[in-house]
Amino acid sequence: MGWWIAVLGVLVVLLALRDIFHTLWHPTRRGGVSRLVMAALWRVSRWVGGKRVAGVVGPLGMLAVVSMWGLLLVVGWALVYLARMPDGFAFDPGLRPEDRSNVLDSFYLSIVAVGTLGYGDVVPVDGWLRVVSPLQALVGFVLLTAVVSWVLGSYPALGRRKALARRLAILHEVDSEAPQPPVVWGASTLESLASEVIRARVDFGQYPETYYFFDDDAGQALPLWAPYAYRMACRMRSEGEGEVRPAAAVLERALADLARTLDLHFLHTEGSPEVVFDRYREEHARR
Repeated sequence: MGWWIAVLGVLVVLLALRDIFHTLWHPTRRGGVSRLVMAALWRVSRWVGGKRVAGVVGPLGMLAVVSMWGLLLVVGWALVYLARMPDGFAFDPGLRPEDRSNVLDSFYLSIVAVGTLGYGDVVPVDGWLRVVSPLQALVGFVLLTAVVSWVLGSYPALGRRKALARRLAILHEVDSEAPQPPVVWGASTLESLASEVIRARVDFGQYPETYYFFDDDAGQALPLWAPYAYRMACRMRSEGEGEVRPAAAVLERALADLARTLDLHFLHTEGSPEVVFDRYREEHARR
């Protein structure tokens, strides 16, 4: 019976490691369980409504994902230890194994190991356990450093997205204040915007959790300005002259590519870029 408990623990650990790998290191950056957690919190925030709730979904979602990884690792290794508790372990002379709870000691040892604390009052004596316990400490250390890198990478991606949105908001203000005929952006402006849009598209692929960050500043909210940018790119591609027309075509393609990425991973409308961007705006709208 003890071996079945150990096998179950190994499966739980493998589930956690697979999700960590796919979220943090796999080229697609698509963890299964972590993605479900973030999406579930986002849906709850839409149901509850309000900017204050939406504003904490992204950070809270990342915290929930990291907590889930830690919990799975603790539970998985605790089950492995439970299969050999107490016979496979040596206890400090002040501890009486017969007076202790095998379940609590298994979880205690697992928490100590994953936190790389190493108190030493309960130590494995079985040969394979003497390998498993340090391995858990190594995984805990790797998880800590990986999570720090994850957070430090996500927030610069958010900054780039806000900068793009702010630039589009300023261009909209200039367009609104200009007399007729409609303003035509220069080729250099279109090309630089295309570069920023491409960077935003890559950021959504590398840091998909940033989709669930809500910005209550309208001037920095890309969902609000992406539809406007696409309409302007389409108009300038058809009405522009000289270098403006090919530059506008590049921006239009970049925005269409961004729309495909959003639709494939988050929105699932299977519609045109206009439909996707309108849905993107609705998804991030809050009272």
